[in-house]
Amino acid sequence: MNSKYISVYILSIFIFFNFSISAQKIKNLNGTQIAFLSDVHLQDLFGGFSDSDYKGVLNPKTGQYALVRTMSSQLHSTRIFNENYFAFLAALEDIAKRKIKYVALPGDYTDDGQPIHVRGLAKILNEYQKKYGIEFFITTGNHDPVGPFAQESGKEDFLGKEGKSQPIYSKDGMYTPNLHIEQPVVLTADIAKMGYLGITDNLKGFGFYPNKNYKFWATPFSHYTNENYSFEKAAESAKLFNRMYEVAPGYQVPDVSYVVEPIEGLWLMAIDGNVYIPKKMNGDPKDSKSYSEASTGYNNVLSNKKHLIKWVEEISAQAKKQGKTLVAFSHFPMIDFNDDASSEIKELLGPNKWQLNRVPVEEVAQLFADAGLKIHFGGHMHINDTGVRTTQKGNTLVNIQTPSLAAYIPAYKLLTLKKDNVVDIQTITIDNVPRYDELFDLYKMEYQFLESQNSKDIWNIDILNTKNYHDFTDFHLKELVRLRFLKDDWPSEFKDFILNVSAKDLLVLANIQADQDFDFILKNKTQFEKEWKTAEMKSQQILAQNKLTNEDFNWTGNDLLIDFYRFRSADELAFADVSERRTAAYKVLAKLFLDTKDDVSKPLQKQMKLFFSILEKFMHEVPADHFTVNLHTGEINRKER
Repeated sequence: MNSKYISVYILSIFIFFNFSISAQKIKNLNGTQIAFLSDVHLQDLFGGFSDSDYKGVLNPKTGQYALVRTMSSQLHSTRIFNENYFAFLAALEDIAKRKIKYVALPGDYTDDGQPIHVRGLAKILNEYQKKYGIEFFITTGNHDPVGPFAQESGKEDFLGKEGKSQPIYSKDGMYTPNLHIEQPVVLTADIAKMGYLGITDNLKGFGFYPNKNYKFWATPFSHYTNENYSFEKAAESAKLFNRMYEVAPGYQVPDVSYVVEPIEGLWLMAIDGNVYIPKKMNGDPKDSKSYSEASTGYNNVLSNKKHLIKWVEEISAQAKKQGKTLVAFSHFPMIDFNDDASSEIKELLGPNKWQLNRVPVEEVAQLFADAGLKIHFGGHMHINDTGVRTTQKGNTLVNIQTPSLAAYIPAYKLLTLKKDNVVDIQTITIDNVPRYDELFDLYKMEYQFLESQNSKDIWNIDILNTKNYHDFTDFHLKELVRLRFLKDDWPSEFKDFILNVSAKDLLVLANIQADQDFDFILKNKTQFEKEWKTAEMKSQQILAQNKLTNEDFNWTGNDLLIDFYRFRSADELAFADVSERRTAAYKVLAKLFLDTKDDVSKPLQKQMKLFFSILEKFMHEVPADHFTVNLHTGEINRKER
């Protein structure tokens, strides 16, 4: 055999050998699972203060003390403060039962980054790491840290003796209680808000710093690659003073983004999307109060944290070159999380409602997609959603919004790596939570005190009759709508109309031909008797065509609003609480209202058209329950449970 053929033969063996190794790596990843638990908002109910004897309020049901927030505060907040502690444990038990070994937490894993809660989180994660061999990977959220540096803080809405509120603060003089309805202030440094240094030091074993078992670990500021990687280099790069950047001239703050390879072939990219922009240019650069909060997310990355985009591009290129599967996660969404209904929401509710300032501009998705990201898991909004964007260059990014365990519907996302660049995404709901009702006797005490004070808008005590955690979070949402959203979100004329209209009236109004606004027609039905009867006849025909009956329209405008929020929060998961027939009725109404012509002289008609346009998008978007994503093409396919 001549030298030419020998060379070809050797080259063929070399190519086959390397292909076999690559194939083996892919095979090893097939079936690998990663759970994403976002917005846990853990408050350590049973934690102890290191500098105070205060233990909380005594629970007569258990004989145990607990650091509990009031039910009133929970039902005015977009998140639950107490029961989510038990939901977090239930989710971790579910993960352990499924033998999942990798868990990512995309931010807001504590209440507000307080030492007592950070310690409590570390204790729980260490227990599950030791008992089940689970590896945890954390990135920052706007609640942890709340600011780049530590700051004094506290809460006035803990529950105290006799059902009164119990203020707890880190420094004397921060709060003056009303002793008629509140207990005296408890002081403890453990309720202050930690900055980056405190949080990363306490949670360094969960991805923020490298360990010797990782195959690779790097930051946006490290100067090595996967080829010349060593643990010693990573450990030096991980020091917080080596992870600083200038967010504005003279203002140095940390960025604790990192990429980690926990298993051969898998790169997890934890992006620190927090951007703390100085409020003014003559503030103290070391004082967190000198900075604005970070809740806006990636819109501020584009203006004040551009190095992240370059870093993502570099890591994506390395991953592609070396055949690594790259999965990114961070606290903030990269794609419109309102099912592309943000423009209608802005027109209906106004520009400063529904946290529209948190909606990422289109440039965010375009830049990160062209930087090489294929899939990203976000949190922050406490909603379940899937968003997709494809750039002019043909790059596709899929953004998966992970629900919160502290809101409706409580769930986590489970990613399973498959063959041929396909990943399977499941949404695992946490419906049944042991001990979720453990604190109910304390809430009864609170309720009785509020009644004794003749307090206005007391929360509905029927929430204490719920039978599982799913129903508890659903009740929380209903009360949130009643106690907060109805007051804060909606134009007064629309709110007055929707709360006093029936479903059958809506069906008729969608078919009526009259030169007056809906509100005027309802108040003067006799004047429009002929038009009303004609519209009723047409409505019956439409019901027959859609195989619906009058019974399918036995609901109120308030029911419609609650379902509106259900779909907004849970997407496809809302079908667990909104019946198929009710959904069909909504679709019929949506089509009728959307087919009407715009008439600016009839404000309610226009508002109802916008309302149903938004609702239809909430009900007809990208799969958000169980689906697959082809990381090569960006194709998404729905899978049935």
